Amino acid sequence: MPIVTVTRRLHFNAAHRVHNPALSDEENLRLFGKCNNPNWHGHNYMLDVSVTGPVSDRTGYVIDLGVLKRIVQEQVIEQADHRNFNIDVAFMHDVIPTSENIVVQCWRVLQPAIAPATLSRLVLWETPNNYVEYSGE
Repeated sequence: MPIVTVTRRLHFNAAHRVHNPALSDEENLRLFGKCNNPNWHGHNYMLDVSVTGPVSDRTGYVIDLGVLKRIVQEQVIEQADHRNFNIDVAFMHDVIPTSENIVVQCWRVLQPAIAPATLSRLVLWETPNNYVEYSGE
């Protein structure tokens, strides 16, 4: 049976401040620069969600992409879109909202919601030039 990976891309907009409360304001500014702006800043994020598995004889799908979209919408997009990662997004509570941490937290939310399908990779685009990838390791 062939094993195939399918990917759905979703968009959302969110604000954040990259800030570690355990550090001084001066150290935060030195480490994070303009991303430490106390008045926040935002991004037009893209999230690529990849699921890997066998192609069903019955449907021809690994997973119905409409179902995948609904899961990601409910679990991530509706929680984060037009919100502030530092204060509004429950799955980011007490986590420094770098792209690296955001993608890991998205994985933690999505993996159980997608089961029994296999979440195989997330790619979070912060800008057209900057992205992070996570494969659950």
